[in-house]
Amino acid sequence: MQKLRILIADDESLRLLSLRSQLRELGHEVVGEASNGADAVVLTRQLKPDLAILDIKMPEVDGIQAARAITAESPVPLVFLTAFSDEALAQEAASVGSYAYLVKPVTQDELVPAIAMAMAKFREFQELRRGIDELKENLESRKLIERAKGILMERRNIGEAEAFRRMQKRSQNENKKLIEIAKAIVTADSML
Repeated sequence: MQKLRILIADDESLRLLSLRSQLRELGHEVVGEASNGADAVVLTRQLKPDLAILDIKMPEVDGIQAARAITAESPVPLVFLTAFSDEALAQEAASVGSYAYLVKPVTQDELVPAIAMAMAKFREFQELRRGIDELKENLESRKLIERAKGILMERRNIGEAEAFRRMQKRSQNENKKLIEIAKAIVTADSML
């Protein structure tokens, strides 16, 4: 397993100490420790860890609220710890982006697969997110190209195939992407 930079948050100092020790023995670096969810959010923002391990029940801001804030700002793989083996709590943890859920006390043997699973699921989620973003971008580009074609068809009184051919030819002649040509056409049309 690769060495990870990990943030840990638990309101019990003995559990923090134990967790820090276990993670170091596994070869990871504990880059920050918090005793409440508010501090965990601030430290995650500042330290940008590879993984955050959060206790669910903490003062001020609980682990689930902290996870919501963390994932809204800058997604990071999350592992939740709790003293409660509660299905509803586990489902709530999953709904905010938890990739693993462990019941205390936690052993190293439990940490290893939980961390590996959290990292793998997070990478998978990031790949899906990139794919969705790419699809959205392609759809927006396609809409803009269609709009530009419509403008050419109307202004030049030509058919769709001819409008597209002209855009392609200009793209090749100017060594620009088709989307850049479409943007120029739409921009020019809006000024007229």
